[in-house]
Parts: sequence; C-alpha cells; structure tokens
Amino acid sequence: MDVEIKSGRSFVRARAVLVAGSLGLLLAVGGCGASGDSMDSGAKAADGKAAPREGFADEGGAAASAASEEQADGKAAGKKAAPKPGGTHVIRTATLSVEVKSVPKAVAAARGAAEGAGGLVASENTERLDDTYETSHLVLRVPQERFQEVLRELAGSGKLLSRTSNAKDVTDQVVDVESRISTQRASVARVRELMDQAEKISDVVALEGELSSRQSDLESLLAQQASLKDRTSLATITLDLTPPDAPGDDGSKDEDPGFLDALGGGWDAFVTMLRWIAVAFGAAFPFLLTAALAVVVWRVLRKRKASRRAAPVVTTAPAGKDGASAS
Repeated sequence: MDVEIKSGRSFVRARAVLVAGSLGLLLAVGGCGASGDSMDSGAKAADGKAAPREGFADEGGAAASAASEEQADGKAAGKKAAPKPGGTHVIRTATLSVEVKSVPKAVAAARGAAEGAGGLVASENTERLDDTYETSHLVLRVPQERFQEVLRELAGSGKLLSRTSNAKDVTDQVVDVESRISTQRASVARVRELMDQAEKISDVVALEGELSSRQSDLESLLAQQASLKDRTSLATITLDLTPPDAPGDDGSKDEDPGFLDALGGGWDAFVTMLRWIAVAFGAAFPFLLTAALAVVVWRVLRKRKASRRAAPVVTTAPAGKDGASAS
C-alpha cells in the first residue's frame, strides 16, 4: 500500500515538472516571437520613413520631401556650426576736423598716410570758397590694426577742431551669418541630390523652383558676409580740412560792418531798387501801351463825331436868312 502511495506521488511530481517545463518553453517561444515582431515593425517603420526620399509620387510629395530634408539639414548644420572662438569682430569709425595752413598739402599727406598703412581713399571732395579758400572732405579706409596710428597722424597734421570715434561689436552677427550660410549650402546640396534622383518632370520643376529660392537666399547671405568682412577689416575715418582764415558758414569774415561795408550795402540796395523798378516797368509796359492806343483811338473817334454834328448847322444857317428876306 505504501509502495503505491509513493509511486503515485512521484508520478504527480513528474507530471508537475513536465507541465512547468512546457509552460516555460511556451513563454520563451512567445518572447522570441514578440521580439522578432518588434524588430520587423521597427525595420518597416524605418523603411517607411526612408521611402519618401527615394520615390517621387507627385509634385506635393517632392516639395514636402525637400522641406523635411531642409529641416534635417538645418538641425545637423546647427549642431555642427557651433560658434568657434575666432576673435572679436568690431566696426570702427572716426570723424576728424582739422585746421591746416595748406589744404592741398594736407590732402596729399592724408592720402599718403592711408595708402602707406595699406588702406585707400574712398572719397574726396574739395571745394573753393570765395575764389580764395579751399576746404576738403575725405573718407579714408585703413586696416583695423593701423587705425589708431593713422588717427594720431591725421590729428597731428594741424589744429584739431573736433574728434569723434565709435566702435561697434558685431561678433554675434558675423557668427550668425556664417552659421546660416553653412545651413543654406547644405540645403542647396540636398536639393541638388533630390533633383538627381527625380524621375518625373513635375518633380524636377518643383525642385528647380525650390533650388532657385534657396540659392537666392544663399547669395543674399554671402553679400551680408562680404559687407561685414569689409567693415570689420577696414576702419572708416572721415576727415574735414579747412584753412585758418576761411570764412564762416555765412560766408563773412568780419562780424562788425564798417563804413565801406555800409556804403557797398547801400549801393547794392539802390541798384536792386532800380532793377526792380525796371522789371516792374517792363512788365507793365504792354498794358500801358495798349491803354495809350485806346485813348488815342477814342479821341479820334470823338473828334469825328463832333465834326459830323457841326456840319449840318453850318449849311442850314444861310437858308434861314434867305427865307427871312423873302418874307
């Protein structure tokens, strides 16, 4: 009896072990299948994302693909184009007003100072006042590293009347423009790649319009970069040169007028009055001439009418006398 009970218990234990092993095997198989399905679904999703770049169904699909590529390139270029320590970019300007004995010599010296420093004369304007005095206005462009040296040389060429200097830091603007140029170049390259892969004419037309727009933006950014490079590499100096005895802004040297000045002013006023009288007479002369002719014609007509009225009276008077004598 005890032997049967022991054999029954061992049979039950063996059955339980078998069931547990079967369940464990099923769970393992199910886990492998689930992981395989997840890997297949991930691969399909990746293929689904990559598919729009390879195929061009229509024009809208090509434009959307180009836009998505531009965003991706923008993010990648934004990460790659991190600001690098390239120094400080500053725009420097200065304005000088100097009184010199000889304006032509000072102009030649200023030109020589700018060209000797590796710069240039951007503009020059010389004006003669009262046929005696000369003033000159120059705009000089000199390298940044020689800016202070040239400024001191120009200020020491004569009597310094005024001086102003400004500096503007545009480092952030330079870095931003460079980053945008890198992004735009990557975007243009991506659109070119999409054009090479395009098979339909509608896709090619859409991508050509997109490429033209992006190239235009790139050229605008390159122009900004060139302008910033020019202004940060060359400083601008505005120089005004005047002689010591030049007339003021109103063209007069003496403040208090003398007898000769008063006499000259009176004569000028008299001549001006005669001139205006002549002008007024010339303007009124046609009207006066017309009025005079009208008066002459009126008097002639009046005399004729008077003579016509007086003629019958003279002829009828003798007839009256004859009648009286006849009676």
